[in-house]
Amino acid sequence: MEGLRNGFKQLIKYPSALIGLILIALLVLTSILTVIFIPRNEAIRLWRGGEAIWGHNPKTAPPAWTNIFRSKKLPETILLNPSSPNVESQVSERATGEALLVTYAFDYTADEAPQDIVFNFSASFKSRNPFVSIFWITPDGREIRLIEQGINYNTTYRVVQDTKLQRRLGGLSPEIGLFDNPETEAVDVLKGTYQIVIDGISFEEGSQITRSDVVLHGKVHGLFGTDNQRRDLTIAILWGTPIALAFGLVASFGTSIFSMIFAAIGVWFGGWVDELIQRITEISINMPLLSILIMIGTFYSRSIWVILVVTVALNIFSGAIKSYRAIFLQVKEAPYIEAAKTYGASSGRIIFSYMIPRVTPLLIPGLVLGVPTFVFLEATLAALNLGDPVLPTWGKVIYDAWQTGGAVYNGFYYWILEPAALLIVTGLAFAMVGFAMDRVFNPRLRDI
Repeated sequence: MEGLRNGFKQLIKYPSALIGLILIALLVLTSILTVIFIPRNEAIRLWRGGEAIWGHNPKTAPPAWTNIFRSKKLPETILLNPSSPNVESQVSERATGEALLVTYAFDYTADEAPQDIVFNFSASFKSRNPFVSIFWITPDGREIRLIEQGINYNTTYRVVQDTKLQRRLGGLSPEIGLFDNPETEAVDVLKGTYQIVIDGISFEEGSQITRSDVVLHGKVHGLFGTDNQRRDLTIAILWGTPIALAFGLVASFGTSIFSMIFAAIGVWFGGWVDELIQRITEISINMPLLSILIMIGTFYSRSIWVILVVTVALNIFSGAIKSYRAIFLQVKEAPYIEAAKTYGASSGRIIFSYMIPRVTPLLIPGLVLGVPTFVFLEATLAALNLGDPVLPTWGKVIYDAWQTGGAVYNGFYYWILEPAALLIVTGLAFAMVGFAMDRVFNPRLRDI
């Protein structure tokens, strides 16, 4: 233990190792906070919840912070409901039902029009459905009638699909025409305070309009943007961090520990035990790991736990066993091993108390350097749509971006660059620490 403490004191003297440790600490901190504030079930609900969860998000919108680098600021999503500020709501009783008058006011400062404007209504009635009229009032006082129609129990009105409104706006797409400045020949956004007036009426006793929300879908959204299904990529990016680290650390730790144990057992007992371990190792080295995992994911299970167990099992008998075997052959001949045999120490005690601890410092660099390999392996399987079908991960984000062609053909580069950048940062962090550890714990490299 004293040697390990001294080794870590030397480790932080390397700038690359210090940077790597800081990056790993940030990844670990992000993982802990993510698991605490977004529990697993909540993350799955947010990622797989459907339109009910994602409906207020825009499609394929870059992160909101990209506006910092834009000369023309793109709009963010605006959600208007009766609890929003600057809302005037009035409900009056009638002999046959209710009359509803809602006025939404909002300031629009972006340089481009939103993706869409969506009105969501819910109503309760028996046989005669309520009726609503929607009016759009611009900052210069113009009043534009949007629709006058009856609403069902749940009704959604999207202005982008209203061809009649498009004709009345001179052929401009409605979400653009409603914000167009009439004083300029070009299509320019008129900035200022807009108003939306919803005038509803019901025709039966007890009938009422229970919901009247408005969503102006922006063109930028959140910290990491959205995908083509309106899902907030923040969920997958944040939850991909603990999944990647857990998979990489458990797989690397498991394979390293078991490889060392089997190598020590083979060296100590020798004979047919050592021969069996070496033959299994030689067979395992020549087996295609990725192909086997693809086959298991296709025909058996895509559960991350199954993939993890198979990954560890197939990597135990790797080339590392032969390296450990060469070291243990020298350790076995050490005087203190002979002394342990003389006073009657059992084989298990010699292996686990004397041989393995002697080699442990050499295990640590390999363990750290092995983490990126397994992180990339999990991401590769997910990018091939063979990852866990439930959990959101970096590889799944890459798969979705590739599957829809959005990242490549439509210019949504953030969609694939964000998870790819995090994979690179994770691999680089562990590589910098691992190579520095190798120089510290490997005597042959200390003076290089």
